[in-house]
Amino acid sequence: MGRLFGTDGVRGRANAELTPELALAIALAAARTLAESDRTHPPLAVVGRDPRASGEMLEAAVVAGLASAGANVVRVGVLPTPGVAFLTGEAKADLGVMLSASHNPMPDNGIKLFAAGGHKLPDDVEMTIEAAVESGATWARPVAGGIGRVHDLLDGTDHYVQHLVGTVPHRLDGLKVVVDCANGAASEVAPAAYEQAGAEVIAIHAEPDGLNINDGCGSTHLEPLKAAVREHGAHLGIAHDGDADRCLTVTADGNEVDGDQIMAILALGMRDAGTLTADTLVATVMSNLGLRLAMADAGIRLVETKVGDRYVLEELRASGLALGGEQSGHVVMPAYATTGDGILTGLHLMARMADTGRSLADLASVVTKLPQVLINVPVGDRDAGASAPEVLAAAAEADAQLGATGRVLLRPSGTEPLVRVMVEAATVDTAREVAERIAAVVRTASPAA
Repeated sequence: MGRLFGTDGVRGRANAELTPELALAIALAAARTLAESDRTHPPLAVVGRDPRASGEMLEAAVVAGLASAGANVVRVGVLPTPGVAFLTGEAKADLGVMLSASHNPMPDNGIKLFAAGGHKLPDDVEMTIEAAVESGATWARPVAGGIGRVHDLLDGTDHYVQHLVGTVPHRLDGLKVVVDCANGAASEVAPAAYEQAGAEVIAIHAEPDGLNINDGCGSTHLEPLKAAVREHGAHLGIAHDGDADRCLTVTADGNEVDGDQIMAILALGMRDAGTLTADTLVATVMSNLGLRLAMADAGIRLVETKVGDRYVLEELRASGLALGGEQSGHVVMPAYATTGDGILTGLHLMARMADTGRSLADLASVVTKLPQVLINVPVGDRDAGASAPEVLAAAAEADAQLGATGRVLLRPSGTEPLVRVMVEAATVDTAREVAERIAAVVRTASPAA
């Protein structure tokens, strides 16, 4: 068995790589691992999912695995990933399980695990769970009254929406927003939260049928949102992914505003309010050079981490900081959430607009983005493809060519058989030419299966 856990849990094609048997084994191993530290009470687990059809099957397997390990289970149904994390903390549960492949297409699914408090699992705990799955060792399972019980939480969505709206410092009255729910877990929660906070809401792609999640919509397909914003004369558009842990936006005239610009807007607002701890923002190495320059001009320190919101979270917790995120739209505000929360981000972005009276385009203009080209190269072996000597030599040569006017970043995907080649340069043509040149070397070094 290869490495199970990527940068954001376990993912694969449902019923192919990610089978019910594997889901049951992971749930069983997780319950046993997290229960080791406390034998005074049966473990409690919260289980949620996005609307994918395969989620019903995998939910049944996960619940069976948890109950067979003696864990009591609370099913919360379809809910965003950050909602499951929130309810895990609120219920004082030992474990949270979210079934979702986030922005991936419908045939995929995934398993994300949360520890007590709704925090993502540390790498060492994931490795322990993975080792337990791989060993296949048998053990004495509980019987009779020791088997876990299963209950449904019927008001989890309402409780989560109330939490979200309660974090907003300013009403959103007067703002009109189009929200693309990606036919995913945001379909009920996002429109409800934005409306209760005072905004006028037009919801699109908010009719999930189990098969249409992320299908030509959501944060990976912004064109329908741009068209809807123009059609309805909205002040902005907000796009979520399948499990609503990310948020991307478009301005009134249809221009994209990415996670880097969103972080800059929030960082400046929090600095002005005195809530940006140590005047520091945490971002990953993928963030645009323009964000770094904008924060430096504003007197805000930028701390970089590896790619993955888990690493942003680790730095935020370790240093006691208040804001971090990724260019992809994962934004973390630890005062209100234990993980990236796209709906929370949308609420606070609109609150900044309402407070200042400025348009999203005006607020986002603080960041002048350097042209950036990202090529996702399918490979046979993502680690070998990113570290082959000829690939590293090509990247070094390109770095020398760009000098101070740009940079090259190579990294294997944490969830897919891809090597990501990112190039920033003074012009988009230069960035594209350099990225395509390196991508060709990657393809030769590790051809796709």
